[in-house]
Amino acid sequence: MTITSTVKNGILFVRLTGDLIGSSDTDQLLQSVNAHLGEELNHCAVDLSETRYINSTGIGVLVSLLTKFRSRGGEMVLINPADHPKKLLAITKLNNIFTVAADEVAARQQLTPAAI
Repeated sequence: MTITSTVKNGILFVRLTGDLIGSSDTDQLLQSVNAHLGEELNHCAVDLSETRYINSTGIGVLVSLLTKFRSRGGEMVLINPADHPKKLLAITKLNNIFTVAADEVAARQQLTPAAI
């Protein structure tokens, strides 16, 4: 799994490439996000367009991140989940809990009103 993160206009954008399946992947993701939380960021967009596979551990960390941002008064959006993550979100009914955006522009539009 490769994780890249950038901050644009007060929103943390995280891109995941590969499989989000194990504790080393989820630990790395949590560490990456936690490193930015000191910057008083309350909004996050996680790009899943290049994430091939997510298991229950990966879903758990996404729920944890969502809870973390919402407890800070913010929000988290998933960007364009690939086929398997999209199906898993539907099967688990988490597509009703997560906000999903088609691309980075749509994610920014959904998070910007919350940031104002």
